[in-house]
Amino acid sequence: MKIIELVILSIGLAMDAFAVSICIGLSMRKMTWKKAFVVGMYFAVFQACMPLLGFLLGSSLQDKIIHIDHWIAFLLLATIGLNMIKEAFPRKRTMIQVEEQIHMKEMIPLAVATSIDAFAVGVTFAFLKVNLYVAIPMVGSVALVMCMIGVIIGNLFGNAYERKAQLAGGIILMLLGAKILLEHLHII
Repeated sequence: MKIIELVILSIGLAMDAFAVSICIGLSMRKMTWKKAFVVGMYFAVFQACMPLLGFLLGSSLQDKIIHIDHWIAFLLLATIGLNMIKEAFPRKRTMIQVEEQIHMKEMIPLAVATSIDAFAVGVTFAFLKVNLYVAIPMVGSVALVMCMIGVIIGNLFGNAYERKAQLAGGIILMLLGAKILLEHLHII
């Protein structure tokens, strides 16, 4: 996987966390850089660790499913993408309420929930022989930056961008999954 593909993948993975960061920014009366950094770090750590866990699982299964790995990558990314797109459309939503203090008991469930897709992508990393020394820091760094930006945007502009971020993230993941499939089928 090329660097540009890793950057695009990292952006797609971070969109859920970005959308949640916007909500967190909305609930802050006074946003500080320290608060934005702390929120970003929660999401970045989980976004970076989950692909590693997925990679370890995928590596243990690789010999058994090597002939269908591109289909698995496509289905995982497409499913995650579709779910993100579905979540981007209006339903009865509740705003996440976060106190001025950022508490671990609130942030860890949010970080885990938004990084489940990164676990699934980690499984595909094993099949695609992705360099983890590049991919893991890339995923974490992009998540950190995007989540800090999300807190700032949420605090400044409100929730106008939340649904658009999830929609864009879903589309990016689906397109990346389709690209992987088409490359393995030698169509592109």
